[in-house]
Amino acid sequence: MSQYFVIHPDNPQQRLINQACDLIRQGEVVVYPTDSGYAIGCQMDDKKALDKLCMVRRIDIEHQFTLMCRDMSELSVYAKVDNTVFRLVKNNTPGPYTFILKATREVPKRLQNPKRKTIGMRVPSNNIAQRLLEALDEPMMSTSLILPGETMAESDPEEIRSKLEKRVGLIIDGGSLGEQPTTVVDLSEDEPVIVREGAGDTSPFL
Repeated sequence: MSQYFVIHPDNPQQRLINQACDLIRQGEVVVYPTDSGYAIGCQMDDKKALDKLCMVRRIDIEHQFTLMCRDMSELSVYAKVDNTVFRLVKNNTPGPYTFILKATREVPKRLQNPKRKTIGMRVPSNNIAQRLLEALDEPMMSTSLILPGETMAESDPEEIRSKLEKRVGLIIDGGSLGEQPTTVVDLSEDEPVIVREGAGDTSPFL
């Protein structure tokens, strides 16, 4: 049975944030709110937790995984970016975007796209997600909570609880959210490519 924390979206309770981080470090998979629906995540270096996450989402290693980061300083550690790409990402973060970038050696190989050696990077603006990442003190492996057969990210924590309470370690209720997943922009080559239109405005990349 999942733990279920109701965390205030504007003033997250630090005690619950710390407990959530302890569960993540213990190998649990967590569902948590972002600025574009709910996401599902686990500790970056935990292979067993990643396997559990993949079973819930029914995805395989070909999936483009994302590192959820608290700020731009982490982005430069895990992704290879030139000045142009750095500025483009910086001007649109934090926000509902996932950027596909060339991964550095700091990214575990199982998280990289096996053919392209890329990684998704994201800096959310949601208060709960930000506080979680600050307390965890490292990026979290993450992906939008789009369940099998669905096209939109899950947005209602009570519905998520009914579907996943026996399959994940923790569900964080941060209130009902929008259903749109992130806008995904591939910046790994010379020109930006819009991979998925979502909650983020695409015009800065056209």
